[in-house]
Amino acid sequence: MSRSGSAAPATVVVVPREQFSKAPISLESVLASTSVPLVYVDGNSPAAVQHYLQQTAQQRSFKLIRANHYLAANQARNLAIPYIDTTYAVFLDNDVVPWPGWLEALVQCAEETGAWAVGPLYCVGDGSDPSVPVVHQAGADCHISTIQGVARFVERHSPACGKPLAEVRQQLTRRPCELLEFHCLLVRMDAVHRFGGLDEGLLSFFDHNDFCLKARMVGGELAIEPDAVVTYLPPPPFARSDLAYFLLRWSQTWFSASLRHFCHTWGLDIQDPSFRDHIAYRIAHRRRAYTWWSTRPPGPRSSAADLLVEGTIGSLLERTLVRRLDQARRSGHSR
Repeated sequence: MSRSGSAAPATVVVVPREQFSKAPISLESVLASTSVPLVYVDGNSPAAVQHYLQQTAQQRSFKLIRANHYLAANQARNLAIPYIDTTYAVFLDNDVVPWPGWLEALVQCAEETGAWAVGPLYCVGDGSDPSVPVVHQAGADCHISTIQGVARFVERHSPACGKPLAEVRQQLTRRPCELLEFHCLLVRMDAVHRFGGLDEGLLSFFDHNDFCLKARMVGGELAIEPDAVVTYLPPPPFARSDLAYFLLRWSQTWFSASLRHFCHTWGLDIQDPSFRDHIAYRIAHRRRAYTWWSTRPPGPRSSAADLLVEGTIGSLLERTLVRRLDQARRSGHSR
């Protein structure tokens, strides 16, 4: 299939997630594993990565969209929508490595089940050795329940999460589910158009929850297809040029705005205890930037020292770097 051919079943759309230094290994894996049309959205990558993307786009004939300011993921995805003329789009983060046969398995699942969205088996590498994958997500529950007259957000993940892939892969089969993630997500474009695109008020959290809730609310089905596998490569290691975007992506500013918007959309209480895990995840994940020179991620639990650093250095970053970068994003996106 030609990379520009409209007869292809899907268009791959790559967008920034939290870093740029993993972009080459991710893109090379995409180009090696599929020949369908590709739209790559570059949100203010550093000069070396920008040059690599420009050269590769010319050599491999795919659409490259460049913004000279940082983008939230749904903003980047929406920029690609006008260039998609296939039945499906596969939204892929720029730090994800797909395994061979991934796209064929996703499309086959969508065709056989009629699902509006299909996700692969999501694995996570340690950033330095993607050959030792751990299950990150294998389909989850996500819905809103009314408890004593109050709307409550419910999100529960598979028991396979956090386990080595080799231990659980034989137990995982294609099945309906309620939640998939935008690390890699095949969607029917008529569903995206039905919702008027993706919600740009969700800057850093809840974008996948929102899309999946909307799809299911109007009768769409979701499916997990473990014959398709991708590996997300979080930092560390970090490139120093990744730090500004990473700190913005995991900022309190973006998280709070996303949480308020999500709660307003779905009639939820911002103090819902279900959001405590999301708050803890943001803090724990941003801690990676405070030891950016390390080759190993920090432990999963926050110590008193971690919380002190978040409350001091983190607060200073919110008032300075994050505020400046977010103002540039909003100014650039309004043009």
